[in-house]
Amino acid sequence: QVQVVESGGGLVHAGGSLRLSCVASGSIVSILEMGWYIQAPGKQRDLVASFTTGGTTHYADSVKGRFTISEDITKNTVWLQMDSLKPEDTGVYYCNAYITTMDLRRKDYWGQGTQVTVSS
Repeated sequence: QVQVVESGGGLVHAGGSLRLSCVASGSIVSILEMGWYIQAPGKQRDLVASFTTGGTTHYADSVKGRFTISEDITKNTVWLQMDSLKPEDTGVYYCNAYITTMDLRRKDYWGQGTQVTVSS
């Protein structure tokens, strides 16, 4: 079994900052990719930022220059530093991990989500 747990959401005024954390644990052989997704009310879940263990990072255009994804693969941990937050950044943020497990299968795992609310 694999668990993915996020933390760090909350309520912040526009222009403020938040830092989200995500830890994957369990029957993990290797993590191939980790990333953050946002789901706003009534909308689909969209990619915010991701990185691969090969060193490639990707950001949604809407967060470039404001958000920074970082990781410590040795601890199966990824962070999302969110600066200059805007009301449109409001939503539930989900951590995703694409993992090779002990049975050598590759699968996506999701956390339970953490709410981020940015007031204007």
